[in-house]
Amino acid sequence: MTTALLVAFVLAVFRISVPYVLAAVGGTLSERAGVVALGLEGMLLTGAFCAAVGAEAGGPAVGALAGAMGGAGVGVILAACVVYGRADGVVVGVAINLIALGGTRVAMQYVWQSASSSPTIPGLSGGWAGAAGLAALAVSGVAAAALTRTAWGLRVRAVGEHPAAATSLGIDVAQLRFGAVALSGALAGLGGAWLALDNHGFVDRMSGGRGYIALAAVIMGRWHPGFAALAAVCFAATEAAQLQLQAVVSGGAREFIQMLPYLLTLVALAGVLGRSRPPAALGRNV
Repeated sequence: MTTALLVAFVLAVFRISVPYVLAAVGGTLSERAGVVALGLEGMLLTGAFCAAVGAEAGGPAVGALAGAMGGAGVGVILAACVVYGRADGVVVGVAINLIALGGTRVAMQYVWQSASSSPTIPGLSGGWAGAAGLAALAVSGVAAAALTRTAWGLRVRAVGEHPAAATSLGIDVAQLRFGAVALSGALAGLGGAWLALDNHGFVDRMSGGRGYIALAAVIMGRWHPGFAALAAVCFAATEAAQLQLQAVVSGGAREFIQMLPYLLTLVALAGVLGRSRPPAALGRNV
């Protein structure tokens, strides 16, 4: 591989990793607080749609803010159902993903009179790819430090492991879980915003399963933001390699290559699931 190709590959990995890393870090925060992060796909998709609307109205910065707010809104809905409504987190997560899938298509028809894509919007390009990738990794470092070195992080981990003990110490379990899920949604929504801004538009189903792969990265990273981010970068590298391979192959081999990121996810989970231990109270209502 020549130097130019290597540099192009590294930049592609940075660009592709942004939504994976942000969603994985958000999912880690949610699950460490005890709430299953199955709604990441819907948060990414909603964030991308809101970012496209915001960028069209006020530029990339407004789009990024709108994407984060859209994802946070989905997180608030999930938290309200699970934390206060005591609904099953898996069921609510699946419902949110399906609603986002259909809801964004209906909203596209209303906003842009199209059920497939938005018009071209102001977006990001050029050197932003590397900068955004580094910023996403920095977010994972900040999240790791917050979870391990702050009182807030200690309380989040406590409500995810032993909520009854946390309650006995005067910690408001519901409030902490609600905040962690809302923050998770904001980070995932920001990842969705990057998708829209990087592609200069919103396309139907543009999250493309990234939320599920981010959840796999959470499990592979053993519920640590830094390790989850590294796992997300590995998935991004696989996707970048898949895109490069598609340019040089044809026929049935191309369809097989398109499966590589998802095959890697299954293989990685098969090797990790038996040896990883989730937070003890994950998915348990209190």
